Amino acid sequence: MNISYEQSGQMTRLAALTLDLGESVHVLHPNQIVAFQGAPSLREDSFMKLSGMYRKKRMVQSRIRGPARFMLGLPEGYSLGTVDIKEDDDLLFEFRHVLFYSEGMSFRTHIQTLRNALMTRDFVKMRFQGPGKLGLLTAGPLYPIELDPGQPLYVDISCLVAYPQHVSLTPCVYGNTLASQNMNYHWEIKGSGTVLLQPCKPDKLLNEQMQSDSLMRRILKEIIPFGGVFIK
Repeated sequence: MNISYEQSGQMTRLAALTLDLGESVHVLHPNQIVAFQGAPSLREDSFMKLSGMYRKKRMVQSRIRGPARFMLGLPEGYSLGTVDIKEDDDLLFEFRHVLFYSEGMSFRTHIQTLRNALMTRDFVKMRFQGPGKLGLLTAGPLYPIELDPGQPLYVDISCLVAYPQHVSLTPCVYGNTLASQNMNYHWEIKGSGTVLLQPCKPDKLLNEQMQSDSLMRRILKEIIPFGGVFIK
């Protein structure tokens, strides 16, 4: 399987996947397929399992076999990142980020603790077993960060895409009083391995700040504890 990007020197909005004979991929967001070259019979759509319908808010997924070439349109502000999954990888992914995975891969669900499920609003994570390739839809480019066993990593909850199953995850805030009152919850991650991050996130506060918000309202939001919550 070969993946190329149209207009590579600009903001990429289109990714082209070329499949050779014997290769196939499962696309979990079929509506993002904007163009297809190949025999029509090489695309087969099927209904997702109920668990997949709930997490992806989609009913149908597509299986595309080679030889074929198709293009995936990327929503504005989103990027396509790919991860090579080995047979012994233990990364846990949020299912909503998965755009496609190659044929032959298997996956199973990992039930989160109630505390972590309430924080992320997702009761399960997905562990993929390869070998194979995983396509992820993220807000901004996908970044890997190597964990330091001797020093925890703090990651904004909405920016964590995947993490090793064996690490310790604790929701927290950090910094002085003002810092901890004005940040989103973070994961304190302890252990070894690599985590995957997306650098961007929906930020309603940033959007408000880019609008004509008065100086007094902005000051009050900053100096009053939890002012960003109470002052709309």
